[in-house]
Amino acid sequence: MLKRQEAIQLGGATGPDLHQLCNTAARLRDQHWGERITYSRKVFIPLTNMCRDRCGYCTFVQSPDSPQANLLSPAQVMEIVNDGEQLGCKEALLSLGEKPEQRHQRARDLLVAQGHQSMAGYLRQIGEQILRDSSLLPHINAGTLSRDELRLLKPVAASMGMMLESVSRRLLAKGMAHHGCPDKVPVQRLRTLERAGQLDVPFTTGILIGIGENWQERIDSLLAINELHLQYGHIQEVIVQNFRAKAGTAMAAHPEPDLDDMRRTLAVARLLLHPTISLQAPPNLAQRYGSYISAGINDWGGISPLTLDHINPERAWPQIDSLGAACQGLGYRLQERLTVYPRYQSEQPQGGHRYLAAGIAARLPTLAAGDGLAAHQWQ
Repeated sequence: MLKRQEAIQLGGATGPDLHQLCNTAARLRDQHWGERITYSRKVFIPLTNMCRDRCGYCTFVQSPDSPQANLLSPAQVMEIVNDGEQLGCKEALLSLGEKPEQRHQRARDLLVAQGHQSMAGYLRQIGEQILRDSSLLPHINAGTLSRDELRLLKPVAASMGMMLESVSRRLLAKGMAHHGCPDKVPVQRLRTLERAGQLDVPFTTGILIGIGENWQERIDSLLAINELHLQYGHIQEVIVQNFRAKAGTAMAAHPEPDLDDMRRTLAVARLLLHPTISLQAPPNLAQRYGSYISAGINDWGGISPLTLDHINPERAWPQIDSLGAACQGLGYRLQERLTVYPRYQSEQPQGGHRYLAAGIAARLPTLAAGDGLAAHQWQ
């Protein structure tokens, strides 16, 4: 594994040096993950598009005064879930704006109409319904959460997630990406990651690059994630996501990371992070599939045959066949996984499950093959 100063010095790697860096990362990936690249077949459920944060790059969030502002009902959620089930989906990604009820009366009113005071309580109900009425496994991406909220949600989540994005406090300043975003204060996000570790929640996190952070801050963000994993062992995957400029946002004219920047960041991430952590890059934001594979990724994340990427609706999901062909062209097999990675599925010696609630663990034998990947690979 790289040391911090070594990683910082690689910030300028280009040409042959970058090629060698990527080759080193790819070899390490091969040693620990073999000749397969994975993905999760999912439905993306935007439970609410209201949020108390105002990120400078986001088009997902709607003002509560907008006619597009909503909170999906249980019936609307289950319509998406049932349609996805018919298409072989196994993950229900529940994604939402952070704590909208703490800022917006409309969010509070819509929650009360569903019999709840908080988004966490409503998420628990939705998770229970998905588990009761479908075969899908919920993955909850609700942003920063308290210890009590994590405890409330763990029984209905096979895994949870929250992008760290960056440990840079500079991004909170006026004119920067996270100005006016109380949930993007780095210490708050790191506390959520730590609480998830203390409660043995299989967790997905990652960094968002190109939003104004510098290379050293990028390295420190990866190291902060890795340090928590070394302490608790719960980080199942890290996403390196490239910023995409969107019309109508404060950062519409902000430059995007180029391909070399993504390759450099992916390769250094693979060499900095513990090798048991899966490294992922979103394929619908990719510039070249093969370049990402060659830089050390072993996973493409969730891909939906049904729903949009509501965070990046202008970027369509790739066809699985195309992604598979790109992997095969470089000597790798594309295989479907579950939202919870194999190493978090195993039963613990005391007869219980460290990472999964009993109800979720009980359905794994029908969903997971012997290697922990999806038992029924969709064709």
